[in-house]
Order: sequence, then structure tokens, then C-alpha cells
Amino acid sequence: FFLPKNVYFKCSVLYDFCRTIDNIADQNVSLEIKKKELEEFKKKFEDKNKSDNIIKNMWELMEENNISKKIVNDLFDGVNSDLKKEVNIETDKELLVYSYRVAGTVGLMMAKIFGVKKKESLQRAIDLGIAMQLTNIARDVIEDKKNNRVYLIRKSKDTFEDIKNTISKADTFYESSFEGIKDIPFSCRFSIIVARRVYRQ
Repeated sequence: FFLPKNVYFKCSVLYDFCRTIDNIADQNVSLEIKKKELEEFKKKFEDKNKSDNIIKNMWELMEENNISKKIVNDLFDGVNSDLKKEVNIETDKELLVYSYRVAGTVGLMMAKIFGVKKKESLQRAIDLGIAMQLTNIARDVIEDKKNNRVYLIRKSKDTFEDIKNTISKADTFYESSFEGIKDIPFSCRFSIIVARRVYRQ
């Protein structure tokens, strides 16, 4: 609603690609099937299999907007790290690496779609993605636990205290991300401000 049509189309291409990866990881089948399907989709991507419209459109998007293949590979690595019987993140470093891979990469690609070029502002886009992922982790603690996924860093005996610490960490990244908004074209800026505000609530 808030984006120019040409930018909206590009965002839709990225969304379709990311949603396809997420759907593979989230489907109600065995881990072996998920891993196999993710590996097959990644191979099709690496082979530039243009018989698949999602992959064809993604490569065109990458070439047009100078999106490195390494960023997409980082996204694949992040999703792949969830395909285990148990996921247990134990350190802040692990948490931030994971959050960059599954969400910071998307923030970076969005910034490139918006035409952001300054290195510092691209880093702020990564920070926004990380902040949003940390918000998701704080929100979904119970659901993740049921699925044998523990992303919450345990630093106390009180889960609520650990959730508050995660929210506080997310706020730090939200504040950092704000500095990059000024370099987003005005026609796209409002959509990011709205998304940022909604997540922080």
C-alpha cells in the first residue's frame, strides 16, 4: 500500500523467494524430506534454473539491484540451521549470527531494492532485520519450545527476565536501524517506518 508499484513488484519477488524457503522448512513432514527439498531448491537456485519462475525472477532481481549471491546463501544457511531435531542457541554471538542469516539478510536485500548504496545505511538495514528477528524470538518462546527450538539466551532462572533482555537487545538494534532511514528514498520510507513501529509494539 505504501510502496511505488515498481518497488512493490520487486519486494513481491523477494517475498515469493523467501516464502518458498520458509514453506519448505515449516511444512509438516520429516526433517529428512525438508532437508532434501531445501537442498534441491538451493541447487536449482545455484544452477539458475529459469524454468522455475520464482528462481528466474529472483536472479533478475539480484542482477538488477546488485544483490550478492553470498547474501542469499547466508539466508539458506540460516534456514538450514533450523532443520534439526533440536535447536539450542547458547551464546549472544550464535544468536546474532542466526538472526542476521534469517532476517538481517532480508533487510539488506530490501535496502538494495530501495536503492540504498551507503555502506553504513546498508548495515542499518541489517540491524532492522536482526531487531525484528529478536522480537519474534521474544514473542514465540512457548511455541518454539514446543518445537524443540530454543533461541532465548538463558542468563537467569527467570524466563521473563530473559525475554526482557532479548527485547532490550532488539530495542538497541531498532535504535541503530533508525539512522539508516534517512537514506531510503522518500517514496519508500514510510513503509519502513510503519513496519518498524508495528514490530516494536
